[in-house]
Amino acid sequence: MKTISYILVSLCVLGLAFWAYHVNYATQDREEELRALNSEIADLQEGLSVLRAEWAYLNRPERLRELVNLNFASLGLLPMTPDQFGTASMVAYPVPEGADPAAIDQAVAQAVEVSAPPTDDDSSQVVEEEAQ
Repeated sequence: MKTISYILVSLCVLGLAFWAYHVNYATQDREEELRALNSEIADLQEGLSVLRAEWAYLNRPERLRELVNLNFASLGLLPMTPDQFGTASMVAYPVPEGADPAAIDQAVAQAVEVSAPPTDDDSSQVVEEEAQ
């Protein structure tokens, strides 16, 4: 009986040694992968900082102004004016299922009328109406 217990204990010790050996090398492999990933992350962050610096350099206002002046004739760039923008009623929204499209159009038109800022013509009419 003593011999069997010695053999079982020896097998357990050998099994645990084998397990510890594999865990040790698996841990070392993972640490090496971690070092490689950290190195790759550092390289990518350095590259990203270089790209950000290049982007900032290329987007300098004085450089862009010079490019616009050089290419003004070919680009035909002009200052933006308010008439270049659309209104909310020009947006084609999807109609929900089972809804009346005419009622939706009417609600949108009312909302646009309420939220639209007064133009020069509207403000002069309001002043005239208040004067009367």
